[in-house]
Amino acid sequence: MGKPKYLLLSYDRRAEYEGEEGYEETWALCQDAADLFADPPPPTRGTYELLGCAPEGRLSAALAGARAEGSAPLGILTLEILDKSGTAVGEWYLEDVRVLGDRACARDLTLRDITVEAGESDDNSWGYPQCPPLSPGYRLLDATGERLGTCRDLARIGVEGDEPLEPPLRLLGCAPRGTLRAALDSGEEDLGHAKVVRIDSSGRPVQAAAEGEVRAWIPSARGSGLVDLTLDLWSERPPLAAREVWELWGEGRPTEPNRWARCDTAARDFWLDTARENHPHGSPDRPAGTTYHLDGRHITDRPGLFCALGEAVNGPGGYFGWGLDALADCLCGRWGATPPLTLVWHDADVARACLDAPTATATAAASTPATAVQAGHGRSLAFEELLAFLAEKNVEVRLA
Repeated sequence: MGKPKYLLLSYDRRAEYEGEEGYEETWALCQDAADLFADPPPPTRGTYELLGCAPEGRLSAALAGARAEGSAPLGILTLEILDKSGTAVGEWYLEDVRVLGDRACARDLTLRDITVEAGESDDNSWGYPQCPPLSPGYRLLDATGERLGTCRDLARIGVEGDEPLEPPLRLLGCAPRGTLRAALDSGEEDLGHAKVVRIDSSGRPVQAAAEGEVRAWIPSARGSGLVDLTLDLWSERPPLAAREVWELWGEGRPTEPNRWARCDTAARDFWLDTARENHPHGSPDRPAGTTYHLDGRHITDRPGLFCALGEAVNGPGGYFGWGLDALADCLCGRWGATPPLTLVWHDADVARACLDAPTATATAAASTPATAVQAGHGRSLAFEELLAFLAEKNVEVRLA
């Protein structure tokens, strides 16, 4: 029998609703999983009309481009929802906007109805914006807050096809135990809810993988007494990048530095999630005034910066923030370091060259020079601004 990679835990949602821990017991150790990893589908794109629009600035320029070329990129479009006094009471976002064309507004010939194609942002807190009574409509802004004009209403006139059906998750080579073993032996059909956890070679949990309902089982070809289980998921699947990261954590928390450096940007992002979930809470912070050494040789993107920073403070596999907002929280204590502190940044020129390089997303979103270090909540900072942020937090940075 091969070493198990996943742990299956029973899950009682009723207990969770009552404020108790919902996971009760180990149901099975599983050798592998099929159809576990999947990147989220791209944002649904649709066609929208900005009705009764008075375009300004970059929207006017994009409209002129669309008239000449058939369409023109605009980037991120923020619709500020206005109350009857014209005060913003909410925001709604469209991403990767392309202006397709316009026509005269039937209700006011001085205004335009502008047609755009775009994706809805994950940051939208509701499915479709609603203006309050007597509202004049929306104020339009770009990603930098520059005014793009106003519109009186928004209409969604078409959305791309339905999302493809996802296959169920299959857990392979499972050794059932406890109540799951009893349920299988008795022919129970309603097997209940479960949580799948990735484990390392010693059996220690590394990270939650998925949650769902156990729907079916069959004898496994991987060994006598083993079964293959089928789960219908009601959680998101881990991204494709998780596979590589979990293999790098397969023998437990890394003991050598820079194992994350072989990962691409997506895997580095997931590495930060894994490092955060494996942070040893309860360990005392090192005293104020401590000096930390940041290995900058592999800081070629934003997540690389925070992977390296986590290791500088907390050793291989360490965590110390995934963005500037999270870094600010870590600097408040209980995450390994206490300011004031000194950070000796080795090979800083590598990061300076990469972090100050324009990104495609930011360039599409605004016509100003873009920067690459995501601060969290959509903000970004260049290298010098990052140094200013650290100085403000009582972190003395020495470039080496």
